[in-house]
Amino acid sequence: MNRKHLVLPAVVGLLAPVLAACGGSGSGSTSGDAIVVGTTDRFTATKDAPAPVDPAYAYDVGTWNILRQSVQTLMIQPKGEGDPVPEAAESCGFTDSGNERYACKLRDGLKFSNGDPVTAKDVKYSIERALRIKADSGVFALLSTVDTIEAQGDREVIFHLKTADATFPYKLSTPVAGIINPKDYAKDKLRDGFDIDGSGPYTVQADVSNNSIVTATFSKNPDYKGSLKVSNDKVVLRSFTDPEAMGAAIDKGDIDVMTRSMTPSQIKKLDAGTDPDVDLVEMPGLEIRYLGFNTNAPTVKNKAVRQAMAQVINRGELVSKVYGTQAEPLYSLVPATITGHSNSFFNKYGDPDIAKAKATLTQAGVTTPVKLTLHYTTDHYGAATKDEFEVLQKQLNNSGLFVVDIKGTPWESYQNAERKGVYDVYGMGWFPDFPDADNFLAPFLDKDNFLGSPYANAKIIGTLIPQSRRQADRLTASSSLTDIQDIVANDIPVIPLWQGKQYVAARNDITGTAYVLNSSSTMQLWELSRGTGS
Repeated sequence: MNRKHLVLPAVVGLLAPVLAACGGSGSGSTSGDAIVVGTTDRFTATKDAPAPVDPAYAYDVGTWNILRQSVQTLMIQPKGEGDPVPEAAESCGFTDSGNERYACKLRDGLKFSNGDPVTAKDVKYSIERALRIKADSGVFALLSTVDTIEAQGDREVIFHLKTADATFPYKLSTPVAGIINPKDYAKDKLRDGFDIDGSGPYTVQADVSNNSIVTATFSKNPDYKGSLKVSNDKVVLRSFTDPEAMGAAIDKGDIDVMTRSMTPSQIKKLDAGTDPDVDLVEMPGLEIRYLGFNTNAPTVKNKAVRQAMAQVINRGELVSKVYGTQAEPLYSLVPATITGHSNSFFNKYGDPDIAKAKATLTQAGVTTPVKLTLHYTTDHYGAATKDEFEVLQKQLNNSGLFVVDIKGTPWESYQNAERKGVYDVYGMGWFPDFPDADNFLAPFLDKDNFLGSPYANAKIIGTLIPQSRRQADRLTASSSLTDIQDIVANDIPVIPLWQGKQYVAARNDITGTAYVLNSSSTMQLWELSRGTGS
């Protein structure tokens, strides 16, 4: 086993407010069998979520990774990180000094997979559709700064924004801004099921059983025109029920690549070199985990209860016992490697201190012990989630200030219950839509936040978020971003817990694994190819 370390710049410092241009596309040629990629992500259609892969609805890392292979966006995050570059667009950029007018010119000759031409009107239709449907997943909020869209001829698209938004190029790289064919997607209704039609580097065919995707087959789209070089002809994404089954499959050679989520013990075992035919690639990640609160729920409505929890939780112990070197304690919603990060929670609460937590509750008149149930999902963030919540339960109960139960629920039920406010306290993870501090703050704190949280801070929503988005130089935005993080540490609508690394395991005849995931956990299947081994 060869362990490979990939170091990519995860810090975004400057969003250039100038016109960007990109050259033509190319495609590599490969031969041999399809490359098979394993994942524990589950893709399920339910009564509450019948359209899991509609770009106007999808808002989790798994479904986005299916869409990113098949539905083209105007912009894309580049292979080596950094500012987004044109993809379906030939060029894009702000055309004013205030970052409120953004213009794109489409590449010539773009086609949907059925042969229909892709036009500026299709771009306008796609984005206006997401804003019109306003799905309860909350993904439409990424486009909340869009005021109006103009389609000028077949290739010119102009976005007029409600307010300055230097992060807008990043938002145009996300699947909610994916370009779809009006013939396939009704303007005011989500498309149920698993059919996907776009103009991306692959076409996709899903094999479905019991309303869940078993495998998704990605075949190279011969009509694709964009910025990407596609290094294979076919990739099969196979969904496993658990990491152990996925690990057994790569050991037997039934799959070629293993992505999220592996268990900490699997990663440790691979790192030890137990399998000479499998390489482990470690790379930077921006995944975070946190506790969220229904701040209207009687058990946690008093801010002192949430503050006391923040004062008791020992992140260092949590990470050490459950994840080891695979994660790091996090004291803000913004990861430490992102411009604008501040250790706001540590600055306010310092090291864990039960006496201070007790004083906070006593001063607020809260009777102890406080009875709580911490909810977590059993099958979305990895098998170690249960272990993580057992450690949290023990820490809080050992303080004598809380009596905590924990309860696990499968993701297909969990996500809808959380959005409906069923849980007082719940664990969630966040894989960023794009690597900027705004995307670790606004989705949680702005109007129409994706959690459905009742928490709202007028200064954050009305002043600080808009203020931070005016600054193309993200260092200049740090003051506003720090103020937001300090308010969160005081009000505690969430408690950040840890920031994780990410890993890919692959049989050693597979190349391109160093770039199959970027720091935002975006899967880039086009990077994979079959080589001669190592």
